[in-house]
Amino acid sequence: MGDQERLVQKQYLDLYAGYYDSAAETAEKRSIAAQQTMSYMSGVLGKTRFDRLLDVGAGDGNVLAELDRGALARELYAIEISPSGIQAIEARRLPSLKEAKLFDGYRIPYPDKFFDLAVAIHVLEHVEHERLLLLEMRRVARRVYVEVPLEHGLGVRRSIQSGRPFGHINFYTPATLRNLLESTGLQVTQCGVGASSLRYEQHVSGRVKGFLKSAVRRAALKAFPHAAPWVIVYNGFASCECG
Repeated sequence: MGDQERLVQKQYLDLYAGYYDSAAETAEKRSIAAQQTMSYMSGVLGKTRFDRLLDVGAGDGNVLAELDRGALARELYAIEISPSGIQAIEARRLPSLKEAKLFDGYRIPYPDKFFDLAVAIHVLEHVEHERLLLLEMRRVARRVYVEVPLEHGLGVRRSIQSGRPFGHINFYTPATLRNLLESTGLQVTQCGVGASSLRYEQHVSGRVKGFLKSAVRRAALKAFPHAAPWVIVYNGFASCECG
């Protein structure tokens, strides 16, 4: 535990230890978000199918469930810092899940280039040393896909306050996300900005308000693709080749 505690502060170890014990309260929200992620991924990965895929920071397995359902890879692997997350993943009994491992948040327990694709879905905003984790993902995989919330705009102070209870400590714009990836030696092949799905917005904000929020987000992004993420929160995603 000594090395782990030097990389991950105790306050975050404690936060994530039982992070998914009450996952039932947010199960539908996480499931909808995972379906949304799959739409982003299909947009940049196309119909590519992989042999081995690693989900880094797999949470309680909602993205894994969608990956399994979509048969994106022959074998799925998961690593997660939270014991409660590992328990939730294993309880799903996903047919293509080869194994789920607890890890220390940085050192990925697999050999070089073992995976065709490694994904980190809404993980980097939680990570104290982002480049250390990305370097490990680059080491173990041939391709990397990441997704983060784009919160470093005009409302970043509000984002910091609202995200702190959930462990959000990093905040991104499309430019800073690309810089983070490229400065880690990853070759960004596609980078995009996506609005939350209508279903997600209505789940979070209600039928009418959610419809209006979705319409505004999508219209603003279409009309002002560079300025909109500075004013409104979106999701940023990128597909990378590992040199």
